[in-house]
Amino acid sequence: MNKHSITMAVTTTTTLRKYLTPFPSNSTYYHGGHKPVTRISFLNPIDDSTTLRRSTLKPKAKKKNPWLDPFDDGEDPDMEYGSMYADGKQDEDPRLPDNPKSPYGFLKFPAGYAVEVASLGLKIRGDVRRCCCVISGGVYENLLFFPVIQLIKDRYPGVQVDVIASDRGKQTYEMNKNVRWATVYDPDDHFPEPAEYTDMVGLLKGRYYDMILSTKLAGIGHAAFLFMTTARDRVSYIYPNVNSAGAGLFLSQTFTPDTMNLSDGGYNMYHQMADWLGRPLNKVPRHPVPPLKVSLSRKVKDVVEAKYKSAGVEKGKYVVIHGILCDSKASMQSRGDTDSLLPLEIWAEISQAIRGFTPLFVIPHEKVREDVEEIVGDDTSIVFITTPAQLAALINDSAGVIATNTAAIQLAHAREKPSIALFCSEEKGRVFVPNAEEKKCTIISSKTGKLVDIDVRDVTAALKVFNVAAAAPPAPAVALV
Repeated sequence: MNKHSITMAVTTTTTLRKYLTPFPSNSTYYHGGHKPVTRISFLNPIDDSTTLRRSTLKPKAKKKNPWLDPFDDGEDPDMEYGSMYADGKQDEDPRLPDNPKSPYGFLKFPAGYAVEVASLGLKIRGDVRRCCCVISGGVYENLLFFPVIQLIKDRYPGVQVDVIASDRGKQTYEMNKNVRWATVYDPDDHFPEPAEYTDMVGLLKGRYYDMILSTKLAGIGHAAFLFMTTARDRVSYIYPNVNSAGAGLFLSQTFTPDTMNLSDGGYNMYHQMADWLGRPLNKVPRHPVPPLKVSLSRKVKDVVEAKYKSAGVEKGKYVVIHGILCDSKASMQSRGDTDSLLPLEIWAEISQAIRGFTPLFVIPHEKVREDVEEIVGDDTSIVFITTPAQLAALINDSAGVIATNTAAIQLAHAREKPSIALFCSEEKGRVFVPNAEEKKCTIISSKTGKLVDIDVRDVTAALKVFNVAAAAPPAPAVALV
């Protein structure tokens, strides 16, 4: 490039700067409903210090997750929906009344579906007609989720609740009448089969859920799985560390636990989710979390009755012993307390101190039967039970329960039976059995922090709780007129 060309380039640039003057510093333009953005200086000279300033747009306080839609300014303050479908609880779908005098039997008509107005409550009031719960863990974790399911049924009348759980977790919902469908799928599997993964995504998407809840700690992978179900509300726990990065992009509401193991929270391990579900909203007051309750079918009761009678015990005259050290998954332990099984030698000492009742040993596998007969005695009453519903029916017909921190303790509280709970520490006892006196539960903890070092004399001294419960008069019957 010669000297003449350089001179022409400088002259042209100077001429352009004379005619393309920058915008005034006080000029504004408006974008949507945001505040005006000042000083559009992309045509200003490079040496202008004002080009380094950037306008900051603060999202509204109501917008909890700004990553869902960067152009969403929240609810329109000028929008008026009126009183219809705005406040209060949702209504159950109407159905014809039952007719006991029908010659065709006690016919129950299915609930109707008002398709013209169904979407109004879903949009305006946030109704939930179909809810899916993805529960991580085994029997213990699924059992402690029962109060949350009851809270959902109370908060959203007429809602249909489905559950996705592991194979062991699905057994628990034999005792829950609030669950419509329980599907087996292990959410804790980090490397699921592609065919199973895509099939489950399609299954959940085809059910058109309004809300999906998950107790699995979500990263971006599990959050994307929930997002692909196309549910309106996607609620989940997330990792309390860097593994949760990106999960909030796919979720509507997140909860961060204190530790990596959600089961460390004990009985109230789902308190964050329960607090959010029962929050006051649309002039509906806060819903308290109901207590743990289980329901038993007549068929299960009959099967269990035949089992314990064949073991040589009678109804109301035996004490259930649960928590034998074994490698079987049917032990029904909690993930938050791995030290929760005792060897048979200690159980033999405890059973010999029981007076007035017959100790009934619950074994999780048939291979343990020979060990019990060898250590405790050949005439020992033994029953083989692996499902939580049968265990609950066994506890329901007993005088009480002596168990370590297994599902047997929580089932005894649900059926209002006296119990003696053996824990490795006092802290575990307070966490997993709060308000023990109200639940007629006596907590015995080890002084060394190891369950195997528990003092058998403390356990035998607490056996009088069964005699007190047996001597108490029954509650008076109430006649319904």
